[in-house]
Order: sequence, then structure tokens, then C-alpha cells
Amino acid sequence: MKTQIELSRAGKISRLVSKIAKQEKIPAKTLAKLVACGQVVIPTNVRRNVEKPCGIGKMLSVKVNANIGTSTEKPSVVDELNKLKMAMRFGADTVMDLSIGGDLKKIRNLILQKSIIPVGTVPIYEAAINAEKRYGNFLKMNRDDILDVISEQAEDGVDFFTLHSGITRKNLNLLAKSKRKLGIVSRGGAILANWMRKNKKENPLYELFDEILKIIKRFDITISLGDGLRPGSVLDATDRPQLSELKLLGHLARRAKKNGVQVMIEGPGHIPINQIKQNVTLEKKYCNGAPFYVLGPLVTDIGVGFDHIVAAIGSSLAAFNGADFLCFVTPAEHLKLPNAEDIKLGIIASRIAAHSADLARGLKSAWQKDKLMSEARKKRNWDKQIQLSLDPLTIKRIRKKTIPKINDVCTMCGRYCSIKLMQKCLKRA
Repeated sequence: MKTQIELSRAGKISRLVSKIAKQEKIPAKTLAKLVACGQVVIPTNVRRNVEKPCGIGKMLSVKVNANIGTSTEKPSVVDELNKLKMAMRFGADTVMDLSIGGDLKKIRNLILQKSIIPVGTVPIYEAAINAEKRYGNFLKMNRDDILDVISEQAEDGVDFFTLHSGITRKNLNLLAKSKRKLGIVSRGGAILANWMRKNKKENPLYELFDEILKIIKRFDITISLGDGLRPGSVLDATDRPQLSELKLLGHLARRAKKNGVQVMIEGPGHIPINQIKQNVTLEKKYCNGAPFYVLGPLVTDIGVGFDHIVAAIGSSLAAFNGADFLCFVTPAEHLKLPNAEDIKLGIIASRIAAHSADLARGLKSAWQKDKLMSEARKKRNWDKQIQLSLDPLTIKRIRKKTIPKINDVCTMCGRYCSIKLMQKCLKRA
């Protein structure tokens, strides 16, 4: 069986490429060429038929990912399924199951069954947790434990994997010599760094990369190369450890594409506004235009409790400058496990950022949406404005509570509504 990359290289238009091309309103041949050269990925698994697949990368609309998943403190399956519903309802293009508490296989399979969008995971989490149960310490994890989890999750139908293959002994030494304020803030990165130091061995996700590619290729799964050395403080942004890892991810991406495996690159966390363009440019340069998947970026460290806003600022700038895929950030970031309402707010903020970038990048479908909203406002058509909003139920509830005496205006200006006054003015003129 040939993968999406292999089919596209052979000049064949797959069912998925055809479907995504129609969604994005671009020629299927153009999309196939972008998939073939690795500038677009379509997260998929041959074991699963995704109802709402998506393409990520060049010439396509900016996509949004929502993270869900249990913690060791709150391992509720019901809560996570509610979050999944919220993510799909408010327009997430993909979802990642980052569960570390409870029955991980059961949780994953329920999410896969219920999700109509692509599902991603971070296999090293389950490998470490299984090792903790089996040996009493995740530091005793071995290569077979990791490969077994990757194989099982692939069989289950996971569409894309985050693999922290860029944390090598060389990059850890660079980190040790650096002046970072916040070391490693990636959960997967911290697990691997501790394992490497304890066992005095190289990162198994790096050493076993070719074996992992063989497993992944059988299922046409997309790799998301994780940024384990992403900065967790704006003070650490664009430092040597981060850039050294990024260069290595570019090398690994070339190996993956050469083997017919789709790949995207995960990007930095905390980056000040003035460094965002540079970070996107460097990713596209080092990784040959592979799709860039950014967490935020968060443009300041002081937005605790409002980090969905902080991330939306960074996301819109990153996407305008060429990032392709936004991982949402919720108000709960740095505080707690998000609940369903946090998921909703995170997705809405991220979708606004994505849409803002689509406008700036000249996407016709994005401009059409704003045109429709502007026309509805001009006519003071409140039902249409509600329908076009990102959260119609909430907007309808707000409108219902604040209907003015003149029902075609709002309570801000009342009978002095500027739009209404100017319509009368121009009519008289």
C-alpha cells in the first residue's frame, strides 16, 4: 500500500487529496504536488475513516488543534469526551489526546470512536506510564516498551504522532551550558531528558527513528516532530538549544519524507513578538518548507489566566508569517487541567487568530465570511450576525438580554446608531 506522499509523487490523485482540494478550493493536481514535496500533510491512518479530514500547509487555510486528555489528578473519561464534543462543536480541525491518567488505551479508543476529526497522541507518555507500572520507575523503560506503544497506537487508528526525536545528548549538553531560565518545559522532553541522563544513553526516539518510520509508514500516519527544547520563557527564546534542535528536526524531516512518511514540525512556545517572523523563517529554511505547527506562540509570560489571548496574538503573527497549524492555548494554561469551558475559549481565540491570518494571506473564503458579516451589520440583521458568529448561542443570549426599545439597533448607541443615522443622511442627500 502506498502512502499519500508516494501516491502524489506517482502523479495519482488520492481520495483524500481530492476531498481536501474541494474543501480548500484549489486544484487537486496542485495539492498533490504540495503533498509530494512535503509542504502539505493530511493527517490520516488507514485504519480509520475520518469524517472531517484536513490538509495542513502551504496554500491552505490555517488549521487549529485542540489538546484534551486526562491528568494523574483527574482521570475522568467522561470529562474528556465532553471536551472532545466542545472541540468539535467550536471548530477544531484536529484534536490531541494527551492523557496520562486512568486507562489510557480505553480513553484513546473512545476518543477515536467519537472523533470526526483527526486524532493525535504523544506515544512517549504511555510508554513511560506503562514502564512505571511494570518496573516501578519510568526510567527503566526500554526500546521495546516504546516501539510496542507506537505499534499499538498505530493499530488503534491514531492519525498523527508527536515524537520528541530532536532531544539528543549533544543538545542536552548545549542546554546544560546555556543560561536558560526555564530549562525544558515539554512534558515529553523532560521524560526523555531524565531517561537519557539516568541511563547514559542516546534518545531512543532518535536512535530508533528508522524503525519507527517503518511502523508509521504501514499506516500512513503523519509525524509531528516535537520541539522538546522549546522556550518556556520569552527570556529563553531563539537560543542555541532551540535552534540546534530545529536544525536536527529538519534533517529528520528529510529522512521521513524520503521514506514516504508525512511530517510537520512543532514550533516554539514563548516567543516575543519581534522574534516570531524570524522563528517561522528559520523553520521553513531548516525544514525545507515542512508545515509549521506552533504552540501559541505566547508573546509574554505575565498573561497567566488569560493565556488564550496571549497565544492568539502570537498565533496570528506566526500564521501571517507562514505558520500553518495553531495549537490552541486555554485560559487554564500554567494553572490547571482545562475544563470544557476552557476548551471552548481556547478554540475560539485560536480560530480568530487563524482567520485573521487567512485574511492577511488573501484567502478568498476568509474575506467572504467578513463580507457577509459586514453586510449583516449594515442591514442591522441580528439573526444573520448571530448565525455568522463563532458562538451563536452565546451571542443570541447576550442579544436577548439587551434588546433596546428600538429593536434594530443595540444598547450601545440606541437611537443614535451611527449606521442607521448615516443611512438616513445619505438617503436625504
